[in-house]
Amino acid sequence: MGGRRESEHATMKNITTVEKKSDREILVTRTFNAPARLVFEAWARPELMKLWWVPKSMGMSLLSCEMDVRVGGKYRLVFGQGMEFFGRYLEVTPHSRIVWTNEEGGEDGSVTTVTLEEKGGRTLLVMSELYPSKEALDAAGTGAADATHETFTQLDELLVELAASAERS
Repeated sequence: MGGRRESEHATMKNITTVEKKSDREILVTRTFNAPARLVFEAWARPELMKLWWVPKSMGMSLLSCEMDVRVGGKYRLVFGQGMEFFGRYLEVTPHSRIVWTNEEGGEDGSVTTVTLEEKGGRTLLVMSELYPSKEALDAAGTGAADATHETFTQLDELLVELAASAERS
């Protein structure tokens, strides 16, 4: 009976939750069926980020993805229609934490913190978007957080491929 529960658990769909934590913060959580090392790599390697970051339903792609994932390093993600995200990394702890600024929002830009906690080969990801004010969060809306449902599903699919590839190596 215990084996049956484990196999059901392994095939359960991972759920992304988005909640407004405060007047200034949105919190997104999801568990991935992959070790923290692989999840971290998907956030830190530009060639991997390009494979999952943009929701496919939007019909856009990541045209350019420049990332220097180290404290003080910068990033620039360029999409079509003149949309781009850019900022700098404030904290980088391999396999467990990345913190960066979102400078495209100017003074109203948020700070994003992604933490990874591995247990039994699965990784709990918690992503916080902290805005400087309630007004900045209200102006940003929840569009990006809502799109996270799709991008995290895409990340899940990529992690399955990366894990299978790692097992074959």
